Amino acid sequence: MNVTAWPCPQAQGGTRDEYALAFDKGRPHRLLILPALFEEANKLRRHTVEVMRRLDGAEIDTFLPDLPGCNESLQPLENQTLASWRDAAQAAAAHFGATHLLTVRTSAILAPPELSGWRYAPKPGANALRALMRARLVAMREAGREEGIEEMLEAGRSEGLDLAGYRIGPRMFADLEQSRLHDSGRLADIDQETIGGSGLWLRAEPGEAPAQVDALAAIVSMGIGA
Repeated sequence: MNVTAWPCPQAQGGTRDEYALAFDKGRPHRLLILPALFEEANKLRRHTVEVMRRLDGAEIDTFLPDLPGCNESLQPLENQTLASWRDAAQAAAAHFGATHLLTVRTSAILAPPELSGWRYAPKPGANALRALMRARLVAMREAGREEGIEEMLEAGRSEGLDLAGYRIGPRMFADLEQSRLHDSGRLADIDQETIGGSGLWLRAEPGEAPAQVDALAAIVSMGIGA
């Protein structure tokens, strides 16, 4: 596994290098993986990397890019929108010469439309936003402060909001609020029941599930035909 750089579009124009994890041996099957977003990103990152290791053993190249404003990115998260993330996903697919795609949870809403592949436990952007808002409500109550949903919605739409440690700008907030899953017909859904066990995003802390890793990697490798 290597850490490599790729030219990512910036929201204000031009490009800026971002990092990506890669198992790249120049093989014909090349899978772009779009990571889980927001609070699920940390819980699923090791899981995703372990899937990449299994696929490397199946002779499939894999690429896990940082989206702008996420992980090691130096671009401000609050400047990002779903459009900027979709542009980044498209650019990563082109740069790495992806032949297939795997999205993880909410990143399904960023899928480049020309790639075929899979959506692992896809989650709409609106659902992700509600989960972030619920987490803020719980944190505020534990701190002895009360905040209403309507108050949060108004603030998020007008000036952005800090949600579970993420600064969501007003454009991203509105994008997520309106976001739904749309099936292009190119991506097959892999639900958690098919993988077995409970989703790692439900755990309080990041964990491991080797059997789930094996199951997900097997579905992808058999689908690619490697």
